[in-house]
Amino acid sequence: MKPELTPQSKNMAQYAVRLAKAIEADAMLMLVEEPADWKTLKRLARGQRLVVAANTAEDAVGAEEADLPVVLLDMAGNPVHERLTQALLESVADDILPAGAEVIAIYSGFDPGTLDSLSVIRLDEHLGRLTARDLRQLETGVPLDTLKTVVDLAVEIGREGREGKPLGTLFVVGDSRKVLASSRPTGFDPVKGYSRKERDIRDRRVREGVKEIAQIDGAVVVSSEGIVEAAGRYLDASAVNITLSKGLGARHWAAAAISRATKAVAIAVSETNGTVRIFQDGEVMLRVEPLRRAMKWKEFEFEPPIAGD
Repeated sequence: MKPELTPQSKNMAQYAVRLAKAIEADAMLMLVEEPADWKTLKRLARGQRLVVAANTAEDAVGAEEADLPVVLLDMAGNPVHERLTQALLESVADDILPAGAEVIAIYSGFDPGTLDSLSVIRLDEHLGRLTARDLRQLETGVPLDTLKTVVDLAVEIGREGREGKPLGTLFVVGDSRKVLASSRPTGFDPVKGYSRKERDIRDRRVREGVKEIAQIDGAVVVSSEGIVEAAGRYLDASAVNITLSKGLGARHWAAAAISRATKAVAIAVSETNGTVRIFQDGEVMLRVEPLRRAMKWKEFEFEPPIAGD
């Protein structure tokens, strides 16, 4: 028996269609948490492109049969703005949406299972290819070529993982003497005893080696000259008075703390989804999604509904 749309969900879908037509949006994106009456939704869309985003294939069962493109997220429990971000990025990477699209997003912002929220998102204001110019805007003493090499490596790790599994890791670049003084080894240092040439991250073979040692606990410390000074370092910098988005773990707090305590730039790769965040002065300065084309994302402005409104 196919699930029926609630009156509120139906009204929200109809309002979204009217808005999409009024502003000539490229598509509507529906973030769902359970199956829906896809044929009715497609009929309500009245010719507007409708993309379905869901955490699992079970949540979107029947959507493809209704000829609706589906994006699977595997992000159950993540905040809605993060799921929306990933859905839009995946849609661009899969050529479902163009990078400059204007999208009407429909989702459950307050009441699970009910479409009760709507946002207009202009991707050309939020999304773009990662370029050297983006890194150059960081006010840091770390040379651009060193920083870009490490960021590119982090993006590769976020995209590929290791042996088919997601891999979270942390790089700290620049001000290496102070970073080492503000950290301690977690155990055996796999780069100890190697020459500078054998630790130069600009060498492709060294980068492949770093992918292997990135699996151990602790941070990889890289000097401004691109030399891997140490790996497996526990960062001791204090995270007092640092504020981060809900859901970010210890690795991101450590990255924020060390970037505030030193002049280094910290680059954290999320073990959950491979997202790369670049920290400076205790704040996230740039967020990169490691899809086939590395994309930078400006934080999506989302205000959840307030009960009683």
